[in-house]
Amino acid sequence: MRIALAQINPVVGDLLGNADRIHAALAATEVNGKVSADLLVTPELSLWGYPPRDLLFSAAHLEQQQQALDQLQQRLHAEQLDVALLVGVAEVAPDQQHPRLFNALALVQARGWQVVARKQLLPSYDVFDETRYFRASGSPSTISLRVNHRDWHLGLSICEDLWVDEELHGQRLVGPDPIASLIPERLDALINCSASPFSRRKGTLRHELAARAAERLQCPVVYVNQVGGNDELIFDGASFVIAPGDNTPLLQLPEFAVSTAVWTAALPPERQEQPSRAHQQANTPDDDLEALFRGLVTGVKDYAIKCGFKKALLGLSGGIDSALVAVIAAAALGPDHVQSLLMPSPWSSSGSIADALDLATRLGIASQIVPIQTLMEGFETTLTPALNAEPSGITAENLQSRIRGTLLMAMANQQGQLLLSTGNKSELAVGYCTLYGDMNGGLAVIGDLYKSTVFALCHWLDSPDAGACRAELGLGGSGPLIGQAILEKPPSAELRPDQKDSDSLPDYERLDPLLMDLIEQRMSGEQLIGAGHDPDDVKRIERLFRRAEFKRRQAPPLLKVSKQAFGSGWRLPIAAI
Repeated sequence: MRIALAQINPVVGDLLGNADRIHAALAATEVNGKVSADLLVTPELSLWGYPPRDLLFSAAHLEQQQQALDQLQQRLHAEQLDVALLVGVAEVAPDQQHPRLFNALALVQARGWQVVARKQLLPSYDVFDETRYFRASGSPSTISLRVNHRDWHLGLSICEDLWVDEELHGQRLVGPDPIASLIPERLDALINCSASPFSRRKGTLRHELAARAAERLQCPVVYVNQVGGNDELIFDGASFVIAPGDNTPLLQLPEFAVSTAVWTAALPPERQEQPSRAHQQANTPDDDLEALFRGLVTGVKDYAIKCGFKKALLGLSGGIDSALVAVIAAAALGPDHVQSLLMPSPWSSSGSIADALDLATRLGIASQIVPIQTLMEGFETTLTPALNAEPSGITAENLQSRIRGTLLMAMANQQGQLLLSTGNKSELAVGYCTLYGDMNGGLAVIGDLYKSTVFALCHWLDSPDAGACRAELGLGGSGPLIGQAILEKPPSAELRPDQKDSDSLPDYERLDPLLMDLIEQRMSGEQLIGAGHDPDDVKRIERLFRRAEFKRRQAPPLLKVSKQAFGSGWRLPIAAI
């Protein structure tokens, strides 16, 4: 039996367009003009794109789903294709109780289509909110397909239904064990249709969970994941087939790329020629950084395209944060579609201006200089009578940032560009950022990267290890991109003379581990001190962290790449102790 893994990049809510993408994936299996698959498997909710959120409440979209499924069936009939499509859908329950939908799979064939599986475990943690829309199924799902004079018995599961091994996952949902319920079925293969967002080091865990399920069921597991960016979420694809007793995939699809590959199911299962580099069970730090960089590039590219932007704008300061965002933007959209604006104040060093211009030249992106001293003086003159004093301290510093933010927004509005915010997670955590200033933008590209990760990623980009990735993404395979001057510069907002980040915050090598424990492990003050963090740092950072919640609520959407980001999965109150 030939099973095609269709790793597609759907557009959320574009049901008819996504049906076209599924059909295109089927066409990609053609050999000598003939479809070479017996079954084509697509990701979770592949007709909708994940996550569709409240579009699932739209009657018009549910009607389009019916139309899309009918069109797929009619195409198979018109083309006389003896192939089945496994498509992710939202099934409407016959009663009027809420929620009315099932997260389901439909089997589409030339003679018709029908729902054949429903999701059993519905996540409602972090970015997931499936219990808002879906009911949980209480029974396992299987199908039988007759191929080459043999009946193939296949188990069907949807994303979270595979994440049931507490020893590996550590966050198993309360509910049935969908894998255990399929053991008596003596399956020929288990299919898992997923929309599993990217986060660092998550790929290895997926392989381990699938390998454990293959051992329990004593059959191969076919895992098909969505690829591409949808709002804050990035999907890495990396679909695979894995067999019992072998942690190396029989078939491995690439990360961050639309791809379709056919695996021939046989008894015993046979290893196929790899369409991409083989999966490594123990990823090296460089592999991890490359995946992170490719993920951010995918996130920016799809956010821009799916929101209708062709060009991007960012403020370039000569610092490491804006340098990294510029590199990501150039890789995502092409250097000809990225513009940078330098807005020096009297406190901007000549070195920073030169470093920013050199970076723009290396990347091939446009740059312009707009000094802000005159605007600063105008604000000072205008505000002094109302304040009975000149703006000073934090007020004066924030005014500089807000002047820059206003200029950037005006440029982006006038030229139809996507404004990219350049702040990092460390700054956002402690409020070391300015509302309506440097926080302005349509997308916070590195808003889920701690400052230490920003430095690590930039050092990797300038290393020989990044050469192949850079060349593939049009960044040149050798020579510096970020440059030593930027890499070695002490972090500074340059809003007052000789300012350094360390004047206001602990050094990042102390701050970031504390923030990781505070944010991702949800540690209390006592736990943080018990974990070895400096008590004075803990008291100070906890206070800054709580006070900055109102800023985080007003920040632009960010690209989630960690276990816990300041996005839709972060739900702390603002007015709280």
